[in-house]
Amino acid sequence: MDSKTYLRLSFMMLLQFFVWGAWFVTLGTHLGNIGFSGSQIGYAYLMNNIAAIISPFFVGMIADRYFASQKVMGVLYLIGGVIMHFAANSTAVGPMILLLLLYNITYMPTLALVNAVSFHQLTSPDKQFPRIRVWGTVGWIVAGLTITFIQFNILPDVEKSELPMKMAGIASVVLGLYSFTLPNTPPQNVGKQVTFGEVLGVKALRLLKERSFFIFVLCSLLISIPLAFYYSFANPFLNDLHMEGAAGKQTMGQMSEVAFMVLMPWFLVRLGVKKTLLVGMLAWVVRYAFFANGNLGSGVWMLYAGILLHGICYDFFFVTGQIYTDRKAPREIRASAQGFIALITYGVGLGIGSAFGGNIVDAFTVNGVKDWKTIWYIPAAFAAVVAIIFVLTFKESKDTVESAAARQAAMEEA
Repeated sequence: MDSKTYLRLSFMMLLQFFVWGAWFVTLGTHLGNIGFSGSQIGYAYLMNNIAAIISPFFVGMIADRYFASQKVMGVLYLIGGVIMHFAANSTAVGPMILLLLLYNITYMPTLALVNAVSFHQLTSPDKQFPRIRVWGTVGWIVAGLTITFIQFNILPDVEKSELPMKMAGIASVVLGLYSFTLPNTPPQNVGKQVTFGEVLGVKALRLLKERSFFIFVLCSLLISIPLAFYYSFANPFLNDLHMEGAAGKQTMGQMSEVAFMVLMPWFLVRLGVKKTLLVGMLAWVVRYAFFANGNLGSGVWMLYAGILLHGICYDFFFVTGQIYTDRKAPREIRASAQGFIALITYGVGLGIGSAFGGNIVDAFTVNGVKDWKTIWYIPAAFAAVVAIIFVLTFKESKDTVESAAARQAAMEEA
């Protein structure tokens, strides 16, 4: 891969996650400001999870069989940008949720398509792709810092406004036009019959016959439920506390994600898969306990610690889980197994969490005042129960520990 291709793909990845980060973090704060209840905010975020379930069918059965990936991306981004413009100007619950569903249906398939465009140009994916993907995290960080810059210099209430959504819409149109300039990536499965079962990862179901893998999948589903609380309500919570520049400060979570990704091989070698997964689960318990007890006075360190724990919360469980799945699945069904885990976590688990979290927020809101301490203790307790179930029932084999650690270490050294 030459330097020009690297720059083009890196800019694509940066814009991809700038678009997502621009609206996703502050959406709950904006919706609360225009009168949405906690459950309605939860249902708004649920649209992202529903789209995550739908998108593999679009990519696997349509986009990857008939059209060049970069052209499909271009069309989806342009349509999504227009939809987001209308969503930004909507204040009614029904139309807003419908528009968010339509928008997410255009956006979520592009997560797989940008990877397809990238991998098609790479000569050594294990070495080269991480250097491109990291720019996606940078894009998310830039989005948060841009919102905070606007807050401090132009519009103090920007996180409560529709402006972040408009930023996402404009960036989506820019990325749509840029996509048509990307290197050609022809459809990968021309003439191939792709079934619903293949898209859902049905082949991976045979792995559930092994007790430990079944426990891993069950706990992955369950731990994704409290995860949704953070995505939907962390920004409204920090704004309720009157933290200045909340969106920008939340990007510290993405910064820690990059740092802990680098440290993953070290922890995998020393802890093994089970203990690394367990640390990831317990990090959710600690994070929410920090949020429950944090404040802008003497407890402000708890708020920052809760944000910074994102690297452990995400990398130690989800990334380690992907590595574990890769090692447990035979080569011929690895892609199916990864798709199945993504469906279980990002689709079903987060979807349940989005709806559940919104109703919990409503249950502990009286006269417009939210009891955040109780609200955060609920996902903390939930994650603690999942961790207990996991530690008592999950067992790993020695070869899984060694192969997972060796593979991750090799990727990082490359």
